[in-house]
Amino acid sequence: MLAAGATAYASSYQAVADFGSAARALFQRYRAFKGSDAAGSATSPAAESSIEVRNISVRHGRHVALEGVNGRFAAGSLTAVVGPNGAGKSTLLNVLSGLIRPNRGEVVCAARERRRMAYLQQQTEFDRDFPITLGELVGLGLWRSFGAFKAPSDRTADHVLEAVETVGLLDLIDRRIGELSVGQIRRAFFARLIVLDAEVMLLDEPFAAVDTRTVNTLLTLMTRWHEEGRTIITVMHEFDQVRAHFPSTLLLARSPIAWGDTSTVLTEDNLEKALSVV
Repeated sequence: MLAAGATAYASSYQAVADFGSAARALFQRYRAFKGSDAAGSATSPAAESSIEVRNISVRHGRHVALEGVNGRFAAGSLTAVVGPNGAGKSTLLNVLSGLIRPNRGEVVCAARERRRMAYLQQQTEFDRDFPITLGELVGLGLWRSFGAFKAPSDRTADHVLEAVETVGLLDLIDRRIGELSVGQIRRAFFARLIVLDAEVMLLDEPFAAVDTRTVNTLLTLMTRWHEEGRTIITVMHEFDQVRAHFPSTLLLARSPIAWGDTSTVLTEDNLEKALSVV
């Protein structure tokens, strides 16, 4: 069993190396002909990307993480999920993504069933000493298209180029991931979301511990996704950002306190009620 695991690891590592060889050649060609259109526009997501939440409850032993969550994230909506610490915000995204099975209730999402959902967790843990570049990290978001035993196509590398340029990291595309800042790593994972071209995007505190410039870049990108008709659900803490950029908000305190238009949800009375529950 150990030998089989080592063989699989070696094959995966070789696939990363193969990606590097193919991608670097294209990256160099891209720099030489930067004026050309390296990749076509991403296809528009399907119109049906809503998420229906039916009486979701999650318990960890005696601790209640979520209780009786009912509602619907409309297709193409941009929704902030807010609430005090311990309100169940990350748990909700884990349930929506399918990482956690609720103790009661169900999630209905056609995009998830078709693997057209992407999830950027709060703290993406990975080995920053692993010998891959930023471009290769982004390209691994398309792992399903080439796997452990197939070299990535030129089209894959082209999509990576476009995504990396979109987040403003093209000059760092050959930089090892261990040399990147927190903000640059966060941008790189947003680039992975771009290449995935998902209909539904779940983002858990995407702006945590990053600089203002990165926040503005990522907010602009989220606005573009919203205009393209994608469904975006984001755990947020900064109410000023929510009011400025998110049309819809879910105020959560294990159960929904309010859910709807941001201006009617983020009221003083609702916020005080949420704090009193958790």
